[in-house]
Amino acid sequence: MAVVFDENPSDINLYTTQTPNGIKISITLEELGLPYKVHKIDISKNTQKEPWFLAINPNGRIPALTDTFTDGKTIRLFESGSIMQYLVEQYDTKHLISYPVGSRESYEVNNWLFFLNAGVGPMQGQANHFHRYAPEKIEYGVNRYQNETRRLYGVLDKHLAESTSGYLVGNKCTIADIAHWGWVTSAGWAGVDIDKFPNLKAWDERMMARPAVEKGRHVPDPHRMKEMLKDKEAMEKSAAEAQKWVMQGMADDAKK
Repeated sequence: MAVVFDENPSDINLYTTQTPNGIKISITLEELGLPYKVHKIDISKNTQKEPWFLAINPNGRIPALTDTFTDGKTIRLFESGSIMQYLVEQYDTKHLISYPVGSRESYEVNNWLFFLNAGVGPMQGQANHFHRYAPEKIEYGVNRYQNETRRLYGVLDKHLAESTSGYLVGNKCTIADIAHWGWVTSAGWAGVDIDKFPNLKAWDERMMARPAVEKGRHVPDPHRMKEMLKDKEAMEKSAAEAQKWVMQGMADDAKK
């Protein structure tokens, strides 16, 4: 079962762990000022594959979220982009991190949200795998996914160079920025040098300075990526520990 971190009266239940995808949702909730209960999912023990969790997300991945819908019944949400869209559509009535549905800016937010979900996340995730977790070094795999991550970073860097606000869409931080941040701030874990993308690096620092990002990134555990990237021994230890359960999870999935 999950470990419940917050016993507040909210109907919003967040099932998550400390990953780039997980912290997207806690940061979104913090930006909106919404109370929520945190259920820490131990992916190293495959908690996300247990029947109770699969009833929430049949794909067995974090993050996932439940809430009381407008009909008074529980609604389940999975896939981070879907959860973020739900939260702003249901709760962001002042458009703090979104734009009115149907506006030019709202479609632009969707452009970048899908750019992340179909591009940066999957490509950088594979770069992480081949660079940090694969039991044997496959040069083609490392180069393929690192280079594609760099290409996508270049797209973001060029776009931000032309932004007058310093954010991806319009004049403010939106869920498009929040969706990207957990991945971009972890660039070094994938073997990608963020210093080669000065506009993206400045954006990363701008996002880090936001109070809601600072609070939300530490859910359900402290976010120590920046510190770890400066400590080679800590990186190697973390990668070795993760490699064990990543490989075990792959083996378990292969049997199904």
